[in-house]
Amino acid sequence: MKQPLLLLSGLLCDEILWADIPERLGDVARARVMSFRGFSSISAMADHVLAMAPERFAVAGHSMGGRVALEVIRRAPRRVCGLALLNTGVHTVRDGEPQSRGLLLRLAYQHGMSALAAEWLPPMMAGGSRTQELMPCLKAMVERSTPDSYAGQINALLHRPEALSVLPTIGVPTLLLSGSEDAWAPVSQHETMRRRIPHATVFEIHGAGHMAPIERPDAVALALREWLETISA
Repeated sequence: MKQPLLLLSGLLCDEILWADIPERLGDVARARVMSFRGFSSISAMADHVLAMAPERFAVAGHSMGGRVALEVIRRAPRRVCGLALLNTGVHTVRDGEPQSRGLLLRLAYQHGMSALAAEWLPPMMAGGSRTQELMPCLKAMVERSTPDSYAGQINALLHRPEALSVLPTIGVPTLLLSGSEDAWAPVSQHETMRRRIPHATVFEIHGAGHMAPIERPDAVALALREWLETISA
Protein backbone atom coordinates (compact mmCIF):
# COMPACT_ATOMS: atom_id res chain seq x y z
CA MET A 1 0.00 0.00 0.00
CA LYS A 2 1.35 3.40 -0.98
CA GLN A 3 2.21 5.80 1.84
CA PRO A 4 0.38 9.16 1.88
CA LEU A 5 3.18 11.74 1.74
CA LEU A 6 2.87 15.51 2.03
CA LEU A 7 5.74 17.58 0.62
CA LEU A 8 5.73 21.01 2.26
CA SER A 9 7.37 23.81 0.29
CA GLY A 10 9.64 26.47 1.70
CA LEU A 11 9.78 30.25 1.39
CA LEU A 12 8.66 31.41 -2.08
CA CYS A 13 8.67 27.81 -3.28
CA ASP A 14 6.03 25.67 -4.97
CA GLU A 15 5.86 22.33 -6.78
CA ILE A 16 8.81 23.29 -9.00
CA LEU A 17 11.13 22.94 -5.98
CA TRP A 18 10.20 19.25 -5.71
CA ALA A 19 11.08 18.59 -9.37
CA ASP A 20 10.09 15.04 -10.37
CA ILE A 21 10.44 13.58 -6.88
CA PRO A 22 6.71 12.70 -6.59
CA GLU A 23 6.99 10.69 -9.81
CA ARG A 24 10.22 9.02 -8.68
CA LEU A 25 8.43 7.85 -5.53
CA GLY A 26 5.21 6.95 -7.29
CA ASP A 27 5.49 3.21 -6.64
CA VAL A 28 5.79 3.65 -2.85
CA ALA A 29 4.02 6.93 -2.01
CA ARG A 30 1.02 9.05 -2.93
CA ALA A 31 2.80 12.39 -2.78
CA ARG A 32 1.11 15.77 -2.68
CA VAL A 33 2.96 19.09 -2.77
CA MET A 34 1.66 21.92 -0.58
CA SER A 35 2.74 25.57 -0.83
CA PHE A 36 1.97 28.51 1.41
CA ARG A 37 1.30 31.64 -0.62
CA GLY A 38 -1.17 33.86 1.21
CA PHE A 39 -0.25 32.62 4.70
CA SER A 40 1.37 34.80 7.35
CA SER A 41 1.99 32.41 10.27
CA ILE A 42 3.51 28.97 10.76
CA SER A 43 0.52 28.03 12.91
CA ALA A 44 -1.95 28.82 10.13
CA MET A 45 0.16 26.86 7.66
CA ALA A 46 0.16 23.84 9.99
CA ASP A 47 -3.60 24.07 10.49
CA HIS A 48 -4.03 24.12 6.71
CA VAL A 49 -1.88 21.01 6.31
CA LEU A 50 -3.83 19.13 8.96
CA ALA A 51 -7.14 20.15 7.38
CA MET A 52 -6.05 18.84 3.98
CA ALA A 53 -4.16 15.72 5.13
CA PRO A 54 -5.47 12.18 5.44
CA GLU A 55 -5.96 10.76 8.91
CA ARG A 56 -2.42 9.33 8.96
CA PHE A 57 0.44 10.43 6.75
CA ALA A 58 4.16 11.02 6.37
CA VAL A 59 5.38 14.58 5.96
CA ALA A 60 8.52 16.07 4.44
CA GLY A 61 9.18 19.79 4.79
CA HIS A 62 11.78 21.89 2.99
CA SER A 63 13.24 24.95 4.73
CA MET A 64 10.22 26.94 5.99
CA GLY A 65 8.17 23.84 5.22
CA GLY A 66 10.29 21.99 7.78
CA ARG A 67 9.15 24.50 10.39
CA VAL A 68 5.57 23.80 9.33
CA ALA A 69 6.15 20.04 9.57
CA LEU A 70 7.44 20.42 13.12
CA GLU A 71 4.36 22.42 14.06
CA VAL A 72 2.17 19.74 12.48
CA ILE A 73 3.78 17.02 14.56
CA ARG A 74 3.53 19.18 17.69
CA ARG A 75 -0.23 19.58 17.12
CA ALA A 76 -1.10 16.10 15.90
CA PRO A 77 1.69 13.62 16.70
CA ARG A 78 -0.55 10.56 16.38
CA ARG A 79 -1.46 11.44 12.79
CA VAL A 80 2.15 11.58 11.57
CA CYS A 81 3.89 8.28 10.82
CA GLY A 82 7.16 9.69 9.48
CA LEU A 83 8.97 13.03 9.40
CA ALA A 84 11.59 14.37 6.99
CA LEU A 85 13.22 17.76 7.47
CA LEU A 86 15.13 19.07 4.47
CA ASN A 87 17.49 22.09 4.52
CA THR A 88 15.90 23.47 7.67
CA GLY A 89 16.53 24.31 11.34
CA VAL A 90 14.99 24.84 14.75
CA HIS A 91 16.89 27.91 15.94
CA THR A 92 15.08 31.04 17.08
CA VAL A 93 15.38 34.34 15.22
CA ARG A 94 19.06 35.20 14.95
CA ASP A 95 20.77 38.52 15.45
CA GLY A 96 20.43 40.56 12.28
CA GLU A 97 17.82 38.26 10.74
CA PRO A 98 14.97 40.81 10.80
CA GLN A 99 17.24 43.36 9.15
CA SER A 100 18.51 41.03 6.41
CA ARG A 101 15.02 39.75 5.63
CA GLY A 102 13.74 43.32 5.71
CA LEU A 103 16.27 44.40 3.08
CA LEU A 104 15.09 41.68 0.72
CA LEU A 105 11.46 42.55 1.36
CA ARG A 106 12.10 46.21 0.51
CA LEU A 107 13.85 45.09 -2.66
CA ALA A 108 10.75 43.10 -3.64
CA TYR A 109 8.42 46.06 -3.06
CA GLN A 110 10.66 48.65 -4.69
CA HIS A 111 12.02 46.72 -7.67
CA GLY A 112 9.79 43.66 -8.05
CA MET A 113 10.05 39.93 -7.64
CA SER A 114 12.50 39.55 -10.54
CA ALA A 115 15.00 41.74 -8.70
CA LEU A 116 14.41 39.74 -5.53
CA ALA A 117 15.01 36.45 -7.36
CA ALA A 118 18.29 37.74 -8.79
CA GLU A 119 19.50 38.70 -5.31
CA TRP A 120 18.04 35.88 -3.22
CA LEU A 121 18.48 32.74 -5.31
CA PRO A 122 22.21 32.55 -6.16
CA PRO A 123 23.46 32.32 -2.53
CA MET A 124 20.99 29.47 -1.97
CA MET A 125 22.50 27.33 -4.70
CA ALA A 126 25.63 25.21 -4.94
CA GLY A 127 26.84 27.01 -8.06
CA GLY A 128 28.19 25.59 -11.29
CA SER A 129 26.45 24.59 -14.50
CA ARG A 130 23.52 22.92 -12.72
CA THR A 131 22.65 26.19 -10.99
CA GLN A 132 22.73 28.09 -14.29
CA GLU A 133 20.49 25.45 -15.84
CA LEU A 134 17.94 25.71 -13.02
CA MET A 135 17.91 29.48 -12.60
CA PRO A 136 15.22 30.32 -15.22
CA CYS A 137 12.60 27.99 -13.69
CA LEU A 138 13.49 29.05 -10.14
CA LYS A 139 13.29 32.71 -11.13
CA ALA A 140 9.86 32.06 -12.63
CA MET A 141 8.83 30.32 -9.40
CA VAL A 142 9.73 33.39 -7.34
CA GLU A 143 7.96 35.66 -9.82
CA ARG A 144 4.72 33.71 -9.29
CA SER A 145 4.63 35.18 -5.78
CA THR A 146 3.86 38.81 -4.98
CA PRO A 147 5.60 41.15 -2.53
CA ASP A 148 2.55 40.92 -0.27
CA SER A 149 2.69 37.12 -0.24
CA TYR A 150 6.42 37.26 0.42
CA ALA A 151 5.78 39.70 3.29
CA GLY A 152 3.33 37.25 4.84
CA GLN A 153 5.83 34.41 4.74
CA ILE A 154 8.57 36.64 6.16
CA ASN A 155 6.23 37.55 9.01
CA ALA A 156 5.64 33.84 9.62
CA LEU A 157 9.37 33.17 9.83
CA LEU A 158 10.16 36.13 12.06
CA HIS A 159 7.39 35.07 14.47
CA ARG A 160 7.99 31.33 14.16
CA PRO A 161 7.06 29.09 17.09
CA GLU A 162 9.79 27.74 19.32
CA ALA A 163 10.67 24.33 17.85
CA LEU A 164 13.64 22.95 19.78
CA SER A 165 11.44 21.40 22.46
CA VAL A 166 9.53 19.41 19.84
CA LEU A 167 12.56 17.33 18.83
CA PRO A 168 12.78 14.95 21.86
CA THR A 169 9.05 14.23 21.55
CA ILE A 170 9.30 12.90 18.00
CA GLY A 171 8.66 9.17 18.04
CA VAL A 172 8.55 8.33 14.33
CA PRO A 173 11.29 7.60 11.78
CA THR A 174 12.92 10.94 11.00
CA LEU A 175 15.15 11.93 8.09
CA LEU A 176 17.33 15.04 8.34
CA LEU A 177 18.68 16.04 4.95
CA SER A 178 20.85 18.89 3.72
CA GLY A 179 23.27 19.73 0.94
CA SER A 180 27.03 19.78 1.34
CA GLU A 181 27.01 23.35 -0.04
CA ASP A 182 24.05 24.64 1.99
CA ALA A 183 25.37 27.69 3.84
CA TRP A 184 21.93 28.64 5.18
CA ALA A 185 21.04 25.31 6.81
CA PRO A 186 24.28 23.29 6.81
CA VAL A 187 24.64 19.59 7.46
CA SER A 188 26.15 20.39 10.87
CA GLN A 189 22.87 22.03 11.87
CA HIS A 190 21.03 18.82 11.04
CA GLU A 191 23.57 16.78 13.01
CA THR A 192 22.78 18.94 16.02
CA MET A 193 19.07 18.24 15.57
CA ARG A 194 19.76 14.51 15.19
CA ARG A 195 21.20 14.34 18.69
CA ARG A 196 17.85 15.46 20.10
CA ILE A 197 15.56 13.17 18.07
CA PRO A 198 15.30 9.52 19.18
CA HIS A 199 14.89 7.93 15.72
CA ALA A 200 16.69 10.26 13.32
CA THR A 201 19.26 9.81 10.59
CA VAL A 202 21.19 12.44 8.63
CA PHE A 203 21.63 12.28 4.86
CA GLU A 204 24.08 14.63 3.13
CA ILE A 205 23.51 15.45 -0.53
CA HIS A 206 26.89 16.13 -2.10
CA GLY A 207 27.01 19.02 -4.52
CA ALA A 208 23.68 20.53 -3.44
CA GLY A 209 22.91 23.81 -1.73
CA HIS A 210 19.78 25.00 0.06
CA MET A 211 17.51 23.97 -2.82
CA ALA A 212 18.55 20.31 -2.65
CA PRO A 213 15.27 18.79 -3.95
CA ILE A 214 15.59 20.50 -7.34
CA GLU A 215 19.38 20.61 -7.41
CA ARG A 216 19.74 16.84 -6.86
CA PRO A 217 16.28 15.23 -7.20
CA ASP A 218 17.85 11.82 -7.82
CA ALA A 219 19.71 11.77 -4.51
CA VAL A 220 16.86 13.39 -2.56
CA ALA A 221 14.37 10.87 -3.94
CA LEU A 222 16.71 8.02 -2.95
CA ALA A 223 16.98 9.36 0.60
CA LEU A 224 13.20 9.79 0.85
CA ARG A 225 12.64 6.27 -0.50
CA GLU A 226 14.95 4.74 2.09
CA TRP A 227 13.20 6.75 4.82
CA LEU A 228 9.73 5.71 3.59
CA GLU A 229 10.78 2.05 3.77
CA THR A 230 11.35 2.43 7.52
CA ILE A 231 7.82 3.67 8.16
CA SER A 232 5.03 1.37 9.32
CA ALA A 233 1.52 2.64 8.68
